[in-house]
Amino acid sequence: MFGSGAATGPETITFPTYNAWLPSERLHREFQVLGFYLSAHPLDSYDAILKKMRVQNFADFSVAVKQGATAGRLAGTVTSKQERKTRTGNKMGIVAFSDASGQYEAVLFSEGLSQYRDLLEPGKSLIITVAAEERPEGIGLRIQTAQSLEEKSVQMQKALRVYVRDSGPLKAVATHLNAKGDGLVSFIVIKEDGRREIEVELSDKYRISPEIAAALRASPGVIDVELV
Repeated sequence: MFGSGAATGPETITFPTYNAWLPSERLHREFQVLGFYLSAHPLDSYDAILKKMRVQNFADFSVAVKQGATAGRLAGTVTSKQERKTRTGNKMGIVAFSDASGQYEAVLFSEGLSQYRDLLEPGKSLIITVAAEERPEGIGLRIQTAQSLEEKSVQMQKALRVYVRDSGPLKAVATHLNAKGDGLVSFIVIKEDGRREIEVELSDKYRISPEIAAALRASPGVIDVELV
């Protein structure tokens, strides 16, 4: 490398194959290293669905609680979870969430903790319904129900369109369309002048979601991805 030894010509360097992280995994690792999301927020990909479901962000919900609201529906990405024992010996969970407006905590007690424990893992994005009250130290939240935001989005998305210029990206795209589901997938080839050339709908149906769409959008050669 530095000119020592006999000259034998350039050496070929072969890098090992690897699978690129999904956007949610990349952002989770970003949070682990930095303590905050820098390049984006995990909920950004779900913005259209959250608006359709009329899910509030925490900042807006806090204002509503101060005006008298006692319940609501929020979305958040779990950043940490603690389990403690109450004075009666039962377990309770304290879960920290993040959304685009900031970070907040919510609690749940023995029965709810047992029911939703597997969902409440750092890096997972959820929709939660909460009971709320204003306290001197801030807004107190108690989780009533929790649901995977990814699974909810899979139920709501009906079709996905992948825009390409040629067949180059197809192999990379196929690695993300590896689960059967109810979503229609079509490829749209774009001419150099920007006009559509042909649209091909796949015969099988696949599992589609904003997370999958974000992964496809990052694939080399893909121009854009549209969820319907």
